[in-house]
Amino acid sequence: MAPMSPLDRHELISPLERALIVISHPDDGEFGAGPTIAHLTKAGVRVDYVVTTDGSKGTEDPDVTPEELSSTRMAEQRAAADILGVREIVHLGYPDGYLTPSLDLRRDITRQIRRFRPDLVITQNPTRRLDHNPFIGHPDHLATGEATLASVYPAARDHLNFPELWTDEHLEPWKVRQVLLTGVEEPNLWIDIADTFETGLESILAHASQVKREDVEERMRERARLIGEPQGIGMAQAFLSIVIE
Repeated sequence: MAPMSPLDRHELISPLERALIVISHPDDGEFGAGPTIAHLTKAGVRVDYVVTTDGSKGTEDPDVTPEELSSTRMAEQRAAADILGVREIVHLGYPDGYLTPSLDLRRDITRQIRRFRPDLVITQNPTRRLDHNPFIGHPDHLATGEATLASVYPAARDHLNFPELWTDEHLEPWKVRQVLLTGVEEPNLWIDIADTFETGLESILAHASQVKREDVEERMRERARLIGEPQGIGMAQAFLSIVIE
């Protein structure tokens, strides 16, 4: 049998018990995969978050300090996660806007993969897009995606990568079975979100410092339709799936 092309249509792996969402900022998980996360938790999958930055830059209000904004956004992230049924949130606390796919970041993500031992990881596209969508090309998104993929393979899998995690912290190596990338131009997996769209929308709206209902509701609803209808699905979210054999 010929090997599967990355663009052959994929499905979620089964059995699927645990998923880890690794994203740059509070609200990236909800915008990139909120209804899908609700779909997972509704099916009984344990979902946890790793947020790489402190979210301290995303405001146009000159009177808000970075510390105040970070605190607000952490609280909003917890509220959004509760709506989706997410369990634990780990905030790595790297400065917002300045993230690079460093060895330190890779080690920190590897640590959490070995802690949570997910079957599935959802993270951000590490490749800059040039299709008139500047929001997806945030440098923190690119850095998080790159560091997460490097953590999934080979760092989390092999005990000689960051050996201190094994020898000092007693975190056994772990092999992730599937990765989904958000914000891609050529997806190969579509999730039917008709039953969880409203939950996903409410999770986005929990980020009140960042969005208002009138600015996002119809845009998100229309986007879900445009993604789903060519696939014969009423509403969908799309990802690039990487299955790791």
